[in-house]
Amino acid sequence: MTAPEDEKPVLELRVRVEDDDNNEKGPYVKLSEGLAKNQESEQEKQEEEEKIDSSRFWFWVKLSLLFAFLATLAVVGYIWIGPLIMDKELIPLIQWEIRTFTHPVCGLLVFASVAIFPTILLPSTPSMWIAGMTFGYGYGFLLIISAAAVGVSLPYFIGQLFCHKIQGWLERYPDQAAVLRAAGEGNWLHQFRLVTLIRISPFPYILYNYCSVATRVKYGPYITGSLLGMVPEVFVAIYTGILVRTLAEASSAEEQGLSVTQVILNILGFLATVATTILITKYAKRQLETMKKEEEVLLQ
Repeated sequence: MTAPEDEKPVLELRVRVEDDDNNEKGPYVKLSEGLAKNQESEQEKQEEEEKIDSSRFWFWVKLSLLFAFLATLAVVGYIWIGPLIMDKELIPLIQWEIRTFTHPVCGLLVFASVAIFPTILLPSTPSMWIAGMTFGYGYGFLLIISAAAVGVSLPYFIGQLFCHKIQGWLERYPDQAAVLRAAGEGNWLHQFRLVTLIRISPFPYILYNYCSVATRVKYGPYITGSLLGMVPEVFVAIYTGILVRTLAEASSAEEQGLSVTQVILNILGFLATVATTILITKYAKRQLETMKKEEEVLLQ
């Protein structure tokens, strides 16, 4: 069969569109569903960003209210409660300390208490206050940090004798132990980072001294991370001791009282120290929560 010469052959293209088995509109519905999912994901992202912004806003509001409360409490304490405590408790205690102990003996007692008290599950913060009152920032910091090195090392080595019992205790609390176990994984830098964050976070200082053994963290990152993570707490304790001694000396009859400017500066300095510690602790807690979520995702 031939076509006429004045006519050109035309190709006929037939397209067959099949309906979807479950939907009569076929691929058009799938396209609309994809667009709807994208819109929903964008809305979810916007909602998450709004939640983050609102949480940050309320965090700063709570922090401002906390500062206002602490400032009011400090002023009330300085005017009414402070003189009573200073005259009857702190000033006699400081005078007794000065008469009874020399600086070397006082330093030895502070070192021994900071080094031994955590091993027997006793707080060593009052000893840090005494170090601040007696030695100030320089010698007080060196004294406390060297004693703390012994204080976190003794439970680490003693805890190896009870490693199995500590591991059984951690298994009872898997959620709380997840971050602690993560500190024993990875390389040296990973362990160092997690130990530092744990020390800065609100996790009990004395308990982690013993729990660290069950997480198989090495001693090198453990001791260095512990000392670095304790720096904010040590400075707050030293500053508290210096502030207490300054207020005690100002309240005594032999010394001239502090001026209004000095009182305000001391209060602002204390609030700034507390604020810095809170922010650092908040950051460390957030980093630990992020790492905990990452560990849960990997386990799934």
